[in-house]
Amino acid sequence: MPKTQQDFLEEARREIPEVSAEEVEARRKRGDEFVLLDVREKDEVRAGYIDGALAIPRGFLEFQAAGHIPNTAKEVVVYCAGGARSLLAAQVLRSMGYEHVSSMAGGITRWKDAGYAVVRDRQLSAEQLERYSRHFLLSQVGEQGQGKLLDAKVLLVGAGGLGSPTGLYLAAAGVGTLGIVDADVVDLSNLQRQVLHNTNTVGMLKTESAKQTINALNPDVQVRLHNERLTVDNVQRIFQDYDVIIDGCDNFPTRYLVNDGAFFAGKTVVHGSIFQFEGQASVFTPHAGPCYRCLFPTPPPPGMVPS
Repeated sequence: MPKTQQDFLEEARREIPEVSAEEVEARRKRGDEFVLLDVREKDEVRAGYIDGALAIPRGFLEFQAAGHIPNTAKEVVVYCAGGARSLLAAQVLRSMGYEHVSSMAGGITRWKDAGYAVVRDRQLSAEQLERYSRHFLLSQVGEQGQGKLLDAKVLLVGAGGLGSPTGLYLAAAGVGTLGIVDADVVDLSNLQRQVLHNTNTVGMLKTESAKQTINALNPDVQVRLHNERLTVDNVQRIFQDYDVIIDGCDNFPTRYLVNDGAFFAGKTVVHGSIFQFEGQASVFTPHAGPCYRCLFPTPPPPGMVPS
């Protein structure tokens, strides 16, 4: 006789222990180590989830569980909306060799009824869900990571050979706010490498040219223009509103100023420099390691290093 839905659930209940939402919350507060696994669909997770939970839709569990939870001896507590899917998902995990699996009775509905908090990530529009869909395939990014990118504020110091590709890729990735510091205008000789600019923007301020290109690529991005040279008088004012500083300048005085300003403002600097076919890149985070001045205490004499 074919099994009914109730038959499957009863079988799962006989095999899988259930834990209450109250017990899960108490264990979280104690700092117990276990994986809290959300097996609802993505649109359900967008509406709210338990902080710290790993989300794998039930239909992908057999394909993705091992990649996300490689240790089958790890304790896993599974939850869904009401407690049925989580029982069946836990049963599947048991068959895959996971030794300590349980299901949260009542699911996230019971969790909310108990007054426990849920997290709701930034809500993406239908267009954004399509635009950034390839990011969602990356476990290191996903929808949560994309929301963080859209909330991020990055400052480009220079919109030239280094700042141009950096600005394009940050904009394409959906970094929500890009600031650009540059006082130069676009010259025809820039165009073989400075891909933010084009023939039609020759003579235009580089910041304005960059803004046109970035907004054409991704209208999600807010571009803030700083049409000025970085100086000791404005560096703190400009840096204060950004999370990360991208150092794409082409001279040592500005490079050292970027380092010092970021150090005192507590901002991470992503440093890049090139000469012909050679390049260097590094990340400097104040108080977490050396800064640029730690590595190179003094700039080289004028004329010793080609621009």
